[in-house]
Amino acid sequence: MDLKEIQNLIKFVANSGVAEVKLEMDDVKITIRTTLETNVTEATYVQQLPAQAALPQAAVPQVTAPTVVSVTPEAPAAANDSKYITIKSPIIGTFYRKPSPDKPVFTEVGSTVSKGDVLCVIEAMKLFNEIESEVSGKIVKILVDDMSPVEFDQPLFLVDPS
Repeated sequence: MDLKEIQNLIKFVANSGVAEVKLEMDDVKITIRTTLETNVTEATYVQQLPAQAALPQAAVPQVTAPTVVSVTPEAPAAANDSKYITIKSPIIGTFYRKPSPDKPVFTEVGSTVSKGDVLCVIEAMKLFNEIESEVSGKIVKILVDDMSPVEFDQPLFLVDPS
């Protein structure tokens, strides 16, 4: 296995969302770990020497592939959003902006909402849960695309309470 194949394997694992992959062949052992929270992929590549050419333990070559770090500039955007209230998902499920495909969306960017107004629905286990506004204000940003999966506590909307 050459370096190009190893680099392609690292990229594939990083994009697939898998947490860890171990690959063992006759003379090669590769372990690739991906930490999803920080978008860091760590890869260790170890090539074992044949028994007749074995070197002392301290001289066995161990090659570590470069660590791939993905950095996104979120800090300036977060500073601008600090005056807004974030409405987060209370459950895991699928986010829908409309009550049904033939109906209009619950709210748009720029719409004024009152406390208790329905902003969206989240489908979980074939049940559609209405998500209501926790505050009164103006919708500044919708952070999730329609029909997208959402996690617990994932930001859905930014509301300007002023």
